[in-house]
Parts: sequence; structure tokens; C-alpha cells
Amino acid sequence: MYVADSRATPASAVTPEPQAAAQGIRPGRRAALAPTVLALGTVSLITDVSSEMVTAVLPLYLVAGLGLTPLGFGLLDGLYNGVSALVRLTGGHLGDRFGRHKALAGLGYGLSALCKPLLLLATTLPAIGAVLALDRTGKGLRTAPRDALISLAAAPGERGRAFGVHRAMDTAGALIGPVLAFLILRGAADGYDAVFTVSACVAALGVLVLVLFVPGRRTVPAAGAAPVSLRAAFGLLRRPDLRRISLCALLLGLCTVSDGFVFLLLQESTGIADRWFALLPLGTAAAFFLLALPLGRLADRIGRRAVFLGGHLALLAAYGILLAGGSHPALPYAVLLLHGGFYAATDGVLMAAAAGAVPEEHLGGGLALVQTGQALARFAASLGFGAAWTLWGPRPALCAAVVLLAGAVALCVRLLRQGGGPDTPAPDTPAPDTRAPDAAAA
Repeated sequence: MYVADSRATPASAVTPEPQAAAQGIRPGRRAALAPTVLALGTVSLITDVSSEMVTAVLPLYLVAGLGLTPLGFGLLDGLYNGVSALVRLTGGHLGDRFGRHKALAGLGYGLSALCKPLLLLATTLPAIGAVLALDRTGKGLRTAPRDALISLAAAPGERGRAFGVHRAMDTAGALIGPVLAFLILRGAADGYDAVFTVSACVAALGVLVLVLFVPGRRTVPAAGAAPVSLRAAFGLLRRPDLRRISLCALLLGLCTVSDGFVFLLLQESTGIADRWFALLPLGTAAAFFLLALPLGRLADRIGRRAVFLGGHLALLAAYGILLAGGSHPALPYAVLLLHGGFYAATDGVLMAAAAGAVPEEHLGGGLALVQTGQALARFAASLGFGAAWTLWGPRPALCAAVVLLAGAVALCVRLLRQGGGPDTPAPDTPAPDTRAPDAAAA
């Protein structure tokens, strides 16, 4: 088994990344995925089991168990997501600045793992808010450095497949977590405490896997490269390709209805009973899990822009089906398949496209810029859609979302066409060598 241990590597040295996409692969055969991608996928799978266990029971625990009002929960939920979006910039920049993406990712995973047992002690709104903010800080810190590690481990022409595998493994954890929490709640006398305790143990296992099996790799800027500074990080938006990708992610994010609203619309449109409502997110996650790898590979072959925009067309189709309504038994399955397909075609593919638009020494910061812009746009879209639903009702609000999303897709098609040129490197393009000069020469 591949074991990479940064503890044995001097700080000034560099651990070469084992690159599975090696040269010499026979035509028609794909190179094996880099071990780093599989290791990070395993870490994400385990961590998502832990996180989704808590996410599945947290609303009920806060509202029914601790008596928190829906307004209080809404404020916490906003804090939960807003903190994560903003901290991503810090994680991405620090990972680039010190060339230690694994250390930043490990700090983020460790913080989130620490928060699980703290939930057992927090019984007031301020205390719970502080724990959730710390948990989201951990998620924000780890996301961009982790995606930078995936980008560095995969050859440029294979990044769509690498992100597809990682997102599929990540989503498998999202499928397992709620089911595990459900079984614990049914079998344990003190259900919530048992869920938080098991979640903490699973999160600690994820950190252990990261420490033992993800290479500790220090990236070294190329000769003559711009210094890694905050000014240089924000200056990345002067790069036309990254600016176009970021603008498209922002525009489309502003027109994306949040998952919770999609499930509520689906229930209202089809009359699904309340007892089945909790299974709807699992339907989206299952479709995401099944389609992430095929669509990642497709993006490597036909272009990431096309697959990314195609994902939003799938989302548009899901909204259209919801608007049409009806009682056909296949309607919920069609909506959930399109909704999961949207995530499979956009989540990892967007990161693969963005990774090709920034210099390697700024990978963490560049990916964080795109992720933060998209996350904040989706947060604003959620608030806007909630207000429109309150004022106009669900169908007029969804009509407005459809019109806006269709317009945004048309605008993004034009924006991305202006970029010109292929957006996917040749599949056999080797990963760039980021080893220190002395290590490279050895």
C-alpha cells in the first residue's frame, strides 16, 4: 500500500508526487489514478460520513431537542455556510504561500473533528453557534488546499476524471452518514449523544487516514514566478480565463435554487408524504455518486465548459419539470436524477476547469476565489428565492428562477466562447513537476 509520510520529510525538502499518469501508457489505455486522489477521496468519504451524521440530526436536535426557534435555526444555518465560504480564501492563500497544502487541509479536518465531541457540551445558542462556526472554519480551511492537492496529483488532461472520482467517493460518505445516524437513533437509548460520539470517532479516523496516506508535498514556485502574496492572489482575477470562469460561476450561482427549496418544491408538486421527505436528498446524492466519474471523464474528452454548462441545462430541465407538475410516478425520480446530474457535471468539473486557468503556485488561492464567489452567490440566491416564495408563492418564484437561469446560461455560453481555444489539455499531458530543484535533479 502506498504510504506517504510528511513526518519523515525535512521541511525544506520536497516529496515528489507519484504520478500514475505516467508516460509510456499504451494508446487506448487510461493511466491509473494517482494514489493521492484515492487517498483524499477516502479521507473525504470518511469525513462526510461523520459530517452528514450530524447534519441529518442537527435540525431536529436543535428545534425539537433544545427548543430553538426556526428563525434561530435559520440564523445558525446562514452562519454555518457563510463562515465556510469566507475562510476558503484564507486556506487557499496560506496553502500557496507556504507550499503546504496538506498541512492546511489537515488543520481543517482536525478542527472539524474536534467540534463533534464539543456538540455534546454545547447546550445554548451562543455555544452551539460557536461550535458550528469552528466546524465551518475547518471545512473552509481544508477545501481549497485539498482541491489543490488533487489538481497537483493529476495530469492536466485527467483532472476531470480525478475530481469525478473524488466527488463520487465524497458523495458515498454523504449517502452513508444519514443512514448510519438513522440506525443509531433507532437503536441507542440516548440517541443524539450516541450520534455525536460515533461521528467524532469517524472524523478522527479521517484525520488519521490523511496523516498516514496523503503525501506531504511542498510545492516550490517556478523560477521567475510571481511571489505568493494576497495582492498576487486577488490579482489572479486579471487573468482572462479565470475571470470568465469565476464570472460564470457567480452568475449561475445567483440563479441556483438551494437544495432545500428544490425538495420542498418537489414535495409540493407531487404530494410526497412527509415521512419520505428525508429520503429526497439521498436521491440527489445517489445520482451524483453514479454520474460524477462518467461526467468527469466526459469533461476531459469533450471539454469542461460544455459539461459545466450542460449541467446547468439539466438543472433547468429539473426546474421545468417541477413547474409542469403532474402526478406521473416517474416525476420525482426524473427531478432527482437531473438534480444529481447537475452536481456531477458542475462540482468537480468547475474545479478542473479553474485549475487549468491559474499558475500552479497559486492553485489554492485561485480555486478558493472561484469556490467562495460561487458559495456566496448561492447563499444570496437562497435568500432571494426564500423572499420571492414568501411574497409571490412557490410557482411564481420558480418561474422567475427559470427565466434568470436560462438567461444566465445563454450569457455564460457567450462568455466562455470568447475565451476560445481548447479548454482541456491532451489526456497524455503529464502533470507538471513541482519538485524543488534539488529533488528534481536527484
